[in-house]
Amino acid sequence: MADLLIRNARLINEGRVFEADVQVNHGRIEKIATSIDGACANQEIDAQGQWLMPGMIDDQVHFREPGAAHKGTMASESRAAVAGGITSFMDMPNTLPATLSLAALADKKHRAAATAQANYGFHFGVSCDNLDTVAGLDPREVAGVKVFMGASTGNMLVDDPQVLERLFRDCPTILLAHCEHTPSILANEARWRASHGEAIPAAAHPLIRDAEACYRSSSLAVAMARRLGTRLHVLHLTSARELALFSTGAPSDKRITAEVCLHHLLFDDRDYDQLGHLIKCNPSIKTRADRDALRQALASDVIDVIGTDHAPHTLEDKQRPYSQAPSGLPLVQHALPAALELVADGVLSLPKLVEKTSHAVARLFGIRERGFLREGYWADLVLVEKLATPRPAIDDPVLAHCGWTPFQHHAFRHVVRTTVVSGQLAWHQGQVQPGCQGLPLMFDR
Repeated sequence: MADLLIRNARLINEGRVFEADVQVNHGRIEKIATSIDGACANQEIDAQGQWLMPGMIDDQVHFREPGAAHKGTMASESRAAVAGGITSFMDMPNTLPATLSLAALADKKHRAAATAQANYGFHFGVSCDNLDTVAGLDPREVAGVKVFMGASTGNMLVDDPQVLERLFRDCPTILLAHCEHTPSILANEARWRASHGEAIPAAAHPLIRDAEACYRSSSLAVAMARRLGTRLHVLHLTSARELALFSTGAPSDKRITAEVCLHHLLFDDRDYDQLGHLIKCNPSIKTRADRDALRQALASDVIDVIGTDHAPHTLEDKQRPYSQAPSGLPLVQHALPAALELVADGVLSLPKLVEKTSHAVARLFGIRERGFLREGYWADLVLVEKLATPRPAIDDPVLAHCGWTPFQHHAFRHVVRTTVVSGQLAWHQGQVQPGCQGLPLMFDR
């Protein structure tokens, strides 16, 4: 007897949309067929024509554990993630302590194994004094290596040219870069502080962390990667100007790839007046023209994947003056409904969206047997319903520990009805399901 049978679904997978049943057993997809007759399962779901797609693989989250449990934990944020259609996440290293040692990496894996409700992997951090450790990493033990080439949350800035040269030359696996030019940012902020004191408006954020700061750092990273042959993945592109640095095509054909995040695809600088520091993030949300250029680059395969950069902070902290309000916003709970707005708006086809949220991420990071609806692969599945009437995000209880959402004025045209993680029901009928435990991501490198 199978563990789970999903009937009457419309599968979105590898460029196709087709009707099929899916049978799950021992955590994996056992059978995909037009009709699975006479089958028995411990649990059966009638999809009634809903879309069934691979779960989203989020290549960039900040789940705040260890060190900031008042903002979030792997348990709380992974619960929010499965509600948003995310079945696997890769957590960033700027925790407390930062993931700069093998011991810190092992500690995070141990924590996730105990409490994460989605599958998990971890990026390893870079500092000016752990390059020997980075060079000696087993590529199968980390999702990637993360370098902050611009100052952001966590004080892990690496801007010494000699350190960067060695890192780009010796990194044993995919190198992820946060690209902002810190001297430009500091000069911009000094000008605003001279004219406004402590009353810098939130709308100044994209003028302080501006497109020029992003381009100067991104262009440096791309040039160095080309010269040294580095496998580089530039995170959260935000400006039209940066797009010229990247080429179109499949991730498997590139040595340099790029990610864009949901908030940079859905918000623009007009939203600061209403949302203020709630949408303050690094790099900043910029102009509508930048947003539209990012959307087009995603559709044309210049940008390879969509992530969230989920980075929760308390509402109290976000309401502080500009210089004290931290950057980052919680996004995982509405990740897939937010991404599906791009389909509803005609920016992406449904198969193209699945490519950007699942297939391409699995290929880019070499994730074993996930990211596709294939017999024998792990059953990481999401059932999505297209709504007749858009559903306001504020109608959903906030699952992220911080207790707020930047989508307070959004209504989404799709809803996640069911999320299956490694064959286990994680989210169903509007509820987090008890007993689901994520598994470690395995990397074929």
